[in-house]
Amino acid sequence: MNTKLMLIAAGRGDWFTRADANASGYTDADIHRRMTAGRWIRLTRGAYAQPGSEVASMAAWDRAAWLHRRAAKAVYHRLAGRAVVSHQSALLLYGVQVSELDLRRVHVTRVSGLGRSGSTVCQHAARPPVVESVEQDGVRVTHGARAVVEAIRATSYPVAVSVVDQALRRRVAMAEQLTTALSLFDGRPGNNTATRAVLFADSRSESVGESRLRVMLADLGLPSPTLQPEIRDEQGALVARVDFLLAECGVVIEFDGAIKYRDGTPDALIAEKVREDRLRDLGYQVVRVCWPDLARPLDLLARIRRAIGRAQSGSIAGYVTAAQ
Repeated sequence: MNTKLMLIAAGRGDWFTRADANASGYTDADIHRRMTAGRWIRLTRGAYAQPGSEVASMAAWDRAAWLHRRAAKAVYHRLAGRAVVSHQSALLLYGVQVSELDLRRVHVTRVSGLGRSGSTVCQHAARPPVVESVEQDGVRVTHGARAVVEAIRATSYPVAVSVVDQALRRRVAMAEQLTTALSLFDGRPGNNTATRAVLFADSRSESVGESRLRVMLADLGLPSPTLQPEIRDEQGALVARVDFLLAECGVVIEFDGAIKYRDGTPDALIAEKVREDRLRDLGYQVVRVCWPDLARPLDLLARIRRAIGRAQSGSIAGYVTAAQ
C-alpha cells in the first residue's frame, strides 16, 4: 500500500474504498491482484482492508471481529446517514466481544427510507424508531442498552448472559436501561430469552467463561455462588480473591481460562499453588473448571458434590468480604 492510500485508510480507521484506491493510483486490476494474493481483503461492497501479520496470527473469532468492525464503518459510510450501526455490530464498536455472536453480516437499523439486506449487510427497519443514537469510534450507533437487547434476542440464553454480563461490566448499559430497552420489544420473538438473561446478569462476571459457568451452576441446581469475594485468614490478611464461592458449602470454584496462566512462568504457577494451599488450610475445597468441563456438566456436578462432601466434614477458618 502506497503512502497516499495508507494515510487515507488510517484516517478512515484502517479501511478504504475502491475510489480511494483508484485516487491513490491503483487500478481495478491492481485491487484484484492484491485480493487474490491475500494482501487486501474485501470487507463489503466497494470497501477493503489490508490486514497485517498481527491480524493473520489472531484466533479465528478475533480476526473476524477485527474485520467486522471495519466492515461496519464502511457500511455506515456507504449509507451516508440513512442508517445507524446496531445489534452485535454496535456491540463490537462498544468493545463488547463474545465469541459466539454471529458476525457473518454487518447489522444496521434504518433511520430513513428502506434498505435491502444481502450476504454481507442486514438492514433492519426501525421498529421501534431509533430516537437516540451515539457516536462510537467515528460512526453513529444505537444506544448501548438497545444494541444489547437487539443482539441477545437472536441468540441462545448462555450467550445472551455472557453479552449482558460484559455490557454491564464495561458500563455499555445499566440494568435499568436494559429493562427499558426490553420494553421496546414486548411481544417480539426472542424477548423472553433476553429478559431472562437481563434478570440473571451480573457485572461481577469477569470473562465469558465465568458467565457460562455461572449459567451451568444454576442449571445444575447448585446454590447461587458469591462472585469475586475476598477470603481472609483469621488475622485479616487477604488469602485470595476467588471467582466463585459456595459459601454455605465451603467450596471455591475457579474458572481457568486460557489467559490466566499465559505467561507460564514457574513463579506464577508456584504462587497459584501456594494460594490454593492457603485456601485449603482454611478448610475450603477448591474445584478448578476449564472450557472442556463445560461440555461435561454431569461430571462437573459430581466433582462439585464430592468437594462439598469433603468440606462439610471439616471446619472453615477465616472470613469472607466482598471484593472492592
